[in-house]
Amino acid sequence: MAEAHRNSFTAARQTAVLAMAFLLLPEALLADASPPAAVVSLPGKPNLLIGSFDLTAMGYQTEEFFSSGTATRYALRRPAKSDGKLAAVVDGTAPYTTRYVVIRPSDPKKFNGTVLVEWLNVTSGQDTPADWMVAHREMLRRGYAYVAVSAQKVGVEGGTSVMGMGLPLKKANAKRYGGLSHPGDAFSFDIYSQAGAAVKTKGASAMLGGLMPKRVLAIGESQSAMFLTTYVNAIDPLAKTFDGFLVHSRFGSGASLAGFRTADDPQAMPPHLSFRPDLRVPVLSLVTETDLIDGRLSGYAGSRVKDHKTLRVWELAGAAHADGYLFTGAFADDGKRSAAELAKIFTPTSSAPGSKLDKPYNPGMPHHYVLQGALNALDSWVRSGKPPVSTKPVETMLEGGKTVFSLDSRGNAKGGVRTPWTDVPTMRLSGIGNSGGFIGALVGVGEPFDVEKIGGLYPGGKTEYLRRFTKALDAAIGRGHILKEDRQEILDIAAINYHGAR
Repeated sequence: MAEAHRNSFTAARQTAVLAMAFLLLPEALLADASPPAAVVSLPGKPNLLIGSFDLTAMGYQTEEFFSSGTATRYALRRPAKSDGKLAAVVDGTAPYTTRYVVIRPSDPKKFNGTVLVEWLNVTSGQDTPADWMVAHREMLRRGYAYVAVSAQKVGVEGGTSVMGMGLPLKKANAKRYGGLSHPGDAFSFDIYSQAGAAVKTKGASAMLGGLMPKRVLAIGESQSAMFLTTYVNAIDPLAKTFDGFLVHSRFGSGASLAGFRTADDPQAMPPHLSFRPDLRVPVLSLVTETDLIDGRLSGYAGSRVKDHKTLRVWELAGAAHADGYLFTGAFADDGKRSAAELAKIFTPTSSAPGSKLDKPYNPGMPHHYVLQGALNALDSWVRSGKPPVSTKPVETMLEGGKTVFSLDSRGNAKGGVRTPWTDVPTMRLSGIGNSGGFIGALVGVGEPFDVEKIGGLYPGGKTEYLRRFTKALDAAIGRGHILKEDRQEILDIAAINYHGAR
């Protein structure tokens, strides 16, 4: 039984990893909005890839809930334009039953007052907690409560998805999840709103074990971030549910209000959709190099707008959409791993789950540590009203009619959020340039420099490297892009992974 469970977990984990490689209305209309969902606890272990570590031993507990109610479908009042100023109207309702997974501190005194509500990613054909996977360390050590929402139909019922490899809930465990019913992705926006509202109501005492939230933040990565892009532009002005948004790896456009994209879909978004200029609450968007450049999807570089009082966009140089930390650290890193174990996680290889790559993939140091910084920055912004620093975009230029990155002499992108791995490098880090199946387009590259090149960069050997690395790390911490709690761990890993002459 134990071996079968491990094999099942490994297969599901690999499927999830591959997935990661992806006008205000009159008050009268607001009266048509759906009533709050009814939430009921479900005993037993939830079907969700939240890691192989013991959350109970870490002071957290996990509980699953079924949520039933009536969801609203929305439609555009007029065709979408690239400026993000979308106007939505109520366009029907339908009953639904979906599920939430709640992870919260066992000791109420350790709760920091913020609930993170993640729109689960369904690129693989099953629910995947993408932001939890990459940033759970920060969530657990800082005392957040976390709610995972099965917002989309594919994760519940199955159906068309980018990869179509995963198991939706009703197929993964028909006995446990047979009572779920999802009316379609056109209703997913309101299903997600109701999840946020459920956390804020008095009924939250049941979902959160008596914890009373002060802030409720929406988070989501990749496909989920595209839905959140449409959500903040079209639905948030109506729902007014969340106190802030972390839109992670969103690409250039947003999801259709119909939940799918076809050539003649009247609810579809333009190829490049900016964040609207009058965002209601703080929005912090973290964008990797992979998300910036046009490829299978349009890139965010064509959707850029300047930061303003409710928008910060962190374009992260040297980061890929999916990477080594997602492949292994996400499932094993409980915050107690040794520096040597973490150094192995951050070692590039060309062998990714389910795919043989042409080049070593991006190991993921900038992405993992800066995402944790972004989560903290958004929470601090909502708490204090003081926005995080603005950063320059990653430098791009036109070459042969295509947008490409401006590179430094070591092959790394200029501009954007700077980290010690790009400013004091021992390898070329990029979010593009690999190949090898679907995942190859998402994992970028991590190509270590040879000893001779390392020696030319750091004539003083390891001592000089670590001195310069520490200075760059402290600068990133000072800007809020990396957290001081990670400082010593990062330095220890850097010392182990240095491969130049002594």
